[in-house]
Order: sequence, then C-alpha cells, then structure tokens
Amino acid sequence: MTSRARVRAPELVGKGGWLNTGGKDLSLVDFRGKIVIADFWTFCC
Repeated sequence: MTSRARVRAPELVGKGGWLNTGGKDLSLVDFRGKIVIADFWTFCC
C-alpha cells in the first residue's frame, strides 16, 4: 500500500475580509473539528 503525503490547506485570505464575524479575523485553526460549508463565487463579465 502506498502512503500519501499530507498537504495542508492554504489560509483563506481575501481583500474583503470575513463577513458576519463581528470584525474578528479567523484562521483555519478556528474551524478545526467543525463542519464547514464554503461558498465561493465571483463577478464575471
């Protein structure tokens, strides 16, 4: 059986910051052990 290297997820950083957090900056460590639903969208032409 082959082993796979563990790859860490990159931090989620954007221009607008986090929404609905009361001004608190969050990192991936804050979500450890929790179920997270991420909705990514963008404006296009």
